[in-house]
Amino acid sequence: MITLEPRIYLASRSPRRRELLTQIGVRFELLMFRGIPREDPDIDEAALPGESPEDYVVRVTLAKAQAGMRRIRERHLIPHPVLAADTTVEVDGSVIGKPGHEADAVAILQQLSGRSHRVLTAVALADSDCTEHLLNVSEVRFRPLENEEIRRYVASGEPFDKAGAYGIQGRAAIFVEEIRGSYTGIMGLPLYETALLLRRFGYPI
Repeated sequence: MITLEPRIYLASRSPRRRELLTQIGVRFELLMFRGIPREDPDIDEAALPGESPEDYVVRVTLAKAQAGMRRIRERHLIPHPVLAADTTVEVDGSVIGKPGHEADAVAILQQLSGRSHRVLTAVALADSDCTEHLLNVSEVRFRPLENEEIRRYVASGEPFDKAGAYGIQGRAAIFVEEIRGSYTGIMGLPLYETALLLRRFGYPI
């Protein structure tokens, strides 16, 4: 009798999420979306009026997980649980997403300079029976940044696919004075919460 190894689908383009799942030994297949540059055209990633950052990031994550389940059905794929995640940055109650252009990235980093902000990452796991999610909230404090180093960082191209216009695992590590919470959550996939969800769905981890 052949026993198939457990695996999941990852509904994300993020190389950081792939690296983190590999780090903890999770076997996965990419469930790629056809919408470019956004991951899926039927997922509204604009914040709704009056929507809290917590509600926003959970809503988008659940939408990604359900979109992944639809694609499994549409493409008649072998059923495995779908993992989805979304990360946003919050300052003064406002959601800060990915920068659209260089000036936007510079303005975001100037706003984060010398102060603390929150990084919220929701993770969801879905199968044909149910969908569950968990939310990780961390706090990051940046040292005061000089305009020239902001410009150099933006010129590197690193900020453009990242919420808050920075990646803590990249060059922006030198901006970070203090973190409180989950380093992997700030990267984009909180491994503690991810492991809890995987165990709930019977994945041996």
